[in-house]
Amino acid sequence: MTFGSSGCMRKQIRFLGLLLLLSFASTTWLFWSYEREVNPGINSFGDVIWWWIVSSTTVGYGDIAPHTTQGRVAAAITFIVGIYLYTNFITLTANSVERFVHKERLGMAQIKAKNHIAVCEYTAFADELLQVLDCYPELAHREVVIISDLVTVNPYPQYHFVRGVPISPAALQQANIQEAAYIFVFANARFQEPDLKTLHTVSRIQKLNQHATIFVEMHKPKSEFTEHLIGPIVVLDSKKLLETVLRHEALDLSAHFPHTDFPAEATSPREVFSEG
Repeated sequence: MTFGSSGCMRKQIRFLGLLLLLSFASTTWLFWSYEREVNPGINSFGDVIWWWIVSSTTVGYGDIAPHTTQGRVAAAITFIVGIYLYTNFITLTANSVERFVHKERLGMAQIKAKNHIAVCEYTAFADELLQVLDCYPELAHREVVIISDLVTVNPYPQYHFVRGVPISPAALQQANIQEAAYIFVFANARFQEPDLKTLHTVSRIQKLNQHATIFVEMHKPKSEFTEHLIGPIVVLDSKKLLETVLRHEALDLSAHFPHTDFPAEATSPREVFSEG
């Protein structure tokens, strides 16, 4: 049995708890009903409870053993259910501890950063961005939150990570997107119309944050949909981004931020980006 989301874990806890209750009620009643008259080890119902605890944990002290067929059936059920219950409780506990200890690495922690940088989708261009943040004083010392379901663990331990699709309001709120100062939304090429998905994500972001500067990667920056974008939004041309990476081995944001230690042969900002 595996455990995934917290909702799934809660269902498993309820199921295991119900199974424990049913096992206890049925086997203790059966054992008490058929063993109390013939078993010298049974003097009270408390003895039956002790037998059930010892049997269900498979400790088996042997101080109380069944004398009837019905008692042996109750014992067999207790053994089987007990093994199932306790092994799954151990698994559940181990998973819960791992989720608590590693929730930041697994992208499950609530982000409390403010005036931070949010990176929506962990793509190749997103990784290029993370590589050059230190070259821009405006960006260098800000906390960074990566929002993506393309990876299962945090690719950069020094940054925050939210595992989820950026279009999800829950994932955006977990990333504290409403407090972000700069938001980069990168196109996800796995979709047939990545620009539509990207713009939809931007619309979701703007419902939560209307003050941040949003950088939007688009395969077709001259699309008729870009004219509907409002607020401080910069449209990044995918082809131009690739051109700067291939030419300078780095993503060039000098059109928008003062930079340090960037290749001197960088092209003019107007050649690199198409702005909306």
